[in-house]
Amino acid sequence: MRLEAIQKKLETVFLPEQAVVLAEVINEAYTDLVKTSDFNELKEIVRNLSLTMEELAQAQIETQKEVSRLNRSLQELAEAQKRTEQRVEELAEAQKRTEQRVEELAEAQKRTEQRVEELAVVQKETQKEISRLDRALQELAEAQKRTEQRVEELAEAQKRTEQRVEELAEAQKRTEQRVEELAEAQKRTEQRVEELANAQKRTEEELRKLINEHAETRRQLGGLAITVGYRLEDEAFKALPKLLKKDYGLVVKGRLKRKFVQDNQGQEIEINILGEGEKEGEVYTIVGESKSQLSKRDVDDFIRRKLKRLEGVFPRMFPVLVTYMISQPGVEEYVQEKGIALYYSYDF
Repeated sequence: MRLEAIQKKLETVFLPEQAVVLAEVINEAYTDLVKTSDFNELKEIVRNLSLTMEELAQAQIETQKEVSRLNRSLQELAEAQKRTEQRVEELAEAQKRTEQRVEELAEAQKRTEQRVEELAVVQKETQKEISRLDRALQELAEAQKRTEQRVEELAEAQKRTEQRVEELAEAQKRTEQRVEELAEAQKRTEQRVEELANAQKRTEEELRKLINEHAETRRQLGGLAITVGYRLEDEAFKALPKLLKKDYGLVVKGRLKRKFVQDNQGQEIEINILGEGEKEGEVYTIVGESKSQLSKRDVDDFIRRKLKRLEGVFPRMFPVLVTYMISQPGVEEYVQEKGIALYYSYDF
């Protein structure tokens, strides 16, 4: 009965669980004591203990307030960390570590609450925990500061990236416009090429006609040239014996004629003017050719294609060229340099 009374009285000052502990201590002390002076001393001890418990209770209240403040700070930091996570994806890992740290703090807080009954020890450990939490908060604040700085740098980089993307988009737009212009120009070029191809086709058709006409013209001219050449040679057959005798003292034996003979390679070769003549007791083979228009090139061709191929076939050759006219100055002198007799149609 006395224990319950003591307990009720103590509950007016202490927490119920604290009052139970103190009531049991006082009851045990009261049972063991006999003297009134000892009881008075015990009462003084209880009073001092009550004061101490009040101080400890007040300190506990302050501690709980500090812990609540820290909890609110932690909650605010967690919210800030959450907003940071939403802005920067790569900070998710840091947030994860922060949440883990908060869980550790919550677990520490739970252990702290479990040890509240040991008020003196709890107070000391709480102060240590507060110091540790302050350091953790300072570290978190520094980390948050670095995070915000990094976010600001990322935002600036993002801004530059967006500006660069916009520039690239503008350049792409210009490129596409240029490509479109080039495509249009290509289209016009292809159209022009097609027109040119059609014109080329028409030109080739006209050219084919001209070639055919030219071939026909050449055929006709060739026939005419042959006719003219034959006509010139025919006249030469008649006139050359007299001219050669008068100019060179060469007496023609027999008739001049056209004839195929074998060259020094055993191949057949046509000679336009062929015959024999005698001069100062020596026999010469007259080898001649007619050209309607005589050029230096014709002289070289006559030497290469006729005289050179007949070297060794006839012991002595007397070369003769007959023509209507020369095609360039200096041909007569060139013929004389080569040792060839030259006659014009008007000499006949």
